[in-house]
Amino acid sequence: MRDPEMVVLRNDAYADLLSGMSSSTVQTEYEVLHLMRQCAAQFGFGNFMIVRFPLGENQRFAERLVLSSWPADLVRRYDNAACFGASPLVERLRQTKLPLFAETGRLMQPENAEKADLSWDGMDNTFAAHLHTTYGESFIVTLSGGRDLPDQRETADIYLALVKLFECLERTFEAGASARDKLSAREIECLRWAAAGKSSDEIAIILGISAYTVSSYFKTATRKLDAVNRMQAIARAMRLKLI
Repeated sequence: MRDPEMVVLRNDAYADLLSGMSSSTVQTEYEVLHLMRQCAAQFGFGNFMIVRFPLGENQRFAERLVLSSWPADLVRRYDNAACFGASPLVERLRQTKLPLFAETGRLMQPENAEKADLSWDGMDNTFAAHLHTTYGESFIVTLSGGRDLPDQRETADIYLALVKLFECLERTFEAGASARDKLSAREIECLRWAAAGKSSDEIAIILGISAYTVSSYFKTATRKLDAVNRMQAIARAMRLKLI
């Protein structure tokens, strides 16, 4: 039997976590990131991610990633492995509205995928849920760590916390919606072609402008989208349905 005092402490911490998620003052991705860290720690997980649901097997993982505490090198290697769209994680969440819990390697990699360049140290198991925005856009939210399978009650607690967190994240989407009015048609065109895999030189030829001008459009679009680089700008533009 669990220590009653420990149960009370856990319940109080959980109530505080949910209370923080209910605050209308959560307006930025940084604030959601902080809440995600709290949520992961509350339930004994070390890592998390929020990623837009892939529309096909060939869509790049890094371009769809919204928030994550994964090591940057793991994100790069997983993106290079190009197995996200065909992963059991995606396939299983397509078939259920219920959260799932399984060994991370088995979830993230197709059975026939090469495993030599991927390591899930400290991320042995993953809790995953398929969540939707108010307008129906699909996302995957995961918590990963070395802990065991949660019981039915804890599963419900984790799921509720993730739903509330995701609602906070959706509020940040709305807060950034003004970017739709800020981006020029050319900036949107450049982002759209970059999302399709075109280089700056190729985009310059397609649009009939110089590569220098293309780079200038990317710089201004990145600034307007409050992004740190071109990849993040593309991801945010996709999330805002600009491209």
